[in-house]
Amino acid sequence: MRILGICGSLRRASYNRGLLVAAQGLAPAGTTIEIGELKDIPLFDQDVEAIGDPAPVASLKERIRQADAVLIATPEYDWGVPGVLKNALDWVSRPAGQSALKQKPLAIMGASDGPWGTTRAQLQLRQSLTYMDVLTLPSPWVYVALAKDKFDASGALTDERTREQVKGLVAALVAWMERVTPRA
Repeated sequence: MRILGICGSLRRASYNRGLLVAAQGLAPAGTTIEIGELKDIPLFDQDVEAIGDPAPVASLKERIRQADAVLIATPEYDWGVPGVLKNALDWVSRPAGQSALKQKPLAIMGASDGPWGTTRAQLQLRQSLTYMDVLTLPSPWVYVALAKDKFDASGALTDERTREQVKGLVAALVAWMERVTPRA
């Protein structure tokens, strides 16, 4: 099984990139997780879209289509989804009704320094994904609060309880994909 990880933060040592890196090492046997990049995705512009998807957008869409499932790690900025992640989703949702994420199994996790983790960002994200007809895993929820105490200076996840939660989420995503995606 191939999972595409998408990090909603551009920072190299972000907590959310650390969650995805941890997920790579905690994935069940036979499962690989690649991490996609959003830093080169331009701001969504319908005039640009009319000419054709920019190369980074076309690449992200193709990587999503080729993946068996998607795993998003999102921070929470001002009680919501970071602009860079929402912008990428705006691109991959186009053309309307033909999202690269349509009927794709997907799970969400996130880390933040705040006491509520990324609860509100994940709720917003779930709303957008519902509109795009994404098969979002209902549970478990992984929203890491007070993240500065759970990662080292390089962004590596060091908290064992959180590592177990990430491991459980990836296993649940694999089971979800097997349940909701017909195999040939």
